[in-house]
Amino acid sequence: MKIENIINQPEGRRIEFKEKLPTKADLCKTVIASANDAAGEIFIGIKNNPRKIVGIPEENLIEMEEKVSNIIHDNCYPLILPEISFINYKGKHILKVEIYKGNNPPYYLKNKGKTTGTYIRVGSLSRPANKDIIEELERQKENISFDSIAVFLKEFHQLDISIFKEQFEEITGEKLTNKVLKKLNLIVKNQNKEFPTNALVLLSNDEIKNKLFLYAKIECARFKGTVPGNFIDQKTIASPLSMQAEEAYKFVLRHISQGSTYEGVYRKDRWEYPIIAIREAIRNAMIHRDYSLRGKDIKIAIFDDKIEITSPGKLMPSIDFDDMESGQSDIRNKVLATVFKKLGIIEQWGNGLRLISDELKKYPDVKLEWNEPGIAFRIIFVKTKQEKQLDKEKISTDSGQLRPITDDYERLRTITDDYERLTSEEQKILLYLLDNEKINRKKAVELLNLGKSKVFEILKGLVKKDYLDQKGKGRSTYYVIKKKNKNDDKKDKK
Repeated sequence: MKIENIINQPEGRRIEFKEKLPTKADLCKTVIASANDAAGEIFIGIKNNPRKIVGIPEENLIEMEEKVSNIIHDNCYPLILPEISFINYKGKHILKVEIYKGNNPPYYLKNKGKTTGTYIRVGSLSRPANKDIIEELERQKENISFDSIAVFLKEFHQLDISIFKEQFEEITGEKLTNKVLKKLNLIVKNQNKEFPTNALVLLSNDEIKNKLFLYAKIECARFKGTVPGNFIDQKTIASPLSMQAEEAYKFVLRHISQGSTYEGVYRKDRWEYPIIAIREAIRNAMIHRDYSLRGKDIKIAIFDDKIEITSPGKLMPSIDFDDMESGQSDIRNKVLATVFKKLGIIEQWGNGLRLISDELKKYPDVKLEWNEPGIAFRIIFVKTKQEKQLDKEKISTDSGQLRPITDDYERLRTITDDYERLTSEEQKILLYLLDNEKINRKKAVELLNLGKSKVFEILKGLVKKDYLDQKGKGRSTYYVIKKKNKNDDKKDKK
């Protein structure tokens, strides 16, 4: 990359600017953190704030190169071999120190030792690594993924995997036998006993999952406004891992709008966000999160102007979100990835980022941003302007007022706790009836903007599901919300 492009980049995970040679401690921390992480470059002779090339006197270059090399050699362990070069930009000299990702982590300061002297990159800073991260670095050296490690607290035959087993057999049409479980690396044999791996515990509905992985869940929230604060809705998704992505996706759909446009006589529905890209982002968060980090969960936050999806664990070193179309693939959880692929939760390796990129091209009013807040990765879908070309679907009351349906989804809980399984058309009918005493077929056709036969089918479906009562006959037919009696409530609880 040309130096003109480099100096216009912000400091971050892979790049750092120094006006002059940093102290021995600072230099070593940066070098160690880069070797433990995604590699990096240090440019000495460039002031960071404000960004300015100050240069190094030419007569000092060789001496500085030797000093940098000796400091790294004498203070970092295992051995780190940087590539040091000189750059001449418009008569000003810059020293470039390039550190490659090491294949023998964790790297640390010799005088501090592994426990307190290991560093990682957190944004543009080098921070001490905790016990969990040091253990993950050691697994990386051995090419072992955390989800493949055996759990010896409970034997496999004692583990409750009934929900996962039913889902697996229903989707794949294949019996989940011990042979299949071994092939998928979900169980391992030790001293003639079979034990589950971390992956199988995560996929289970066993009590041990909550003991070992209390935070293997997704916290979803819809906030009022553009910053965290007042909740409109929130949900904790702690079901078996293979079901969480779909539940989270449904939560997002419940809280974003769908509008309509027409191409000739054909109606075309369009969501305010690229929902296929959001679905992929949720799936990526699930499969790439670091389950070894204790006390951290996935968070999905929906605001008036953006959707944030935050996953524990740093972005994999070889993945570059600035080059989404290149078909990148780097798997943190190798066992779970194989299972998710078999279940159809993920499709082709390396296809997710390209799919997100392709979908975003259809939404010029939505911009993708990403960052790494602490030991986490966040992807953000930001609306760059208010939607003018699409009318948000609204509910019309008898008084003539209009109210966006997305503001009122919580009100459906007065009718059913299972409202996320309703279609958008069924939701609109029920929301209308919460504001109006009744609805007839003519009004329903006008509300849904669908054909009479389709509307009749939807209304009949709601009657069959016990949400509506049909009253009157012929042209005088109308529908009201079905009033539940105490016996109905008892049935629902069973």
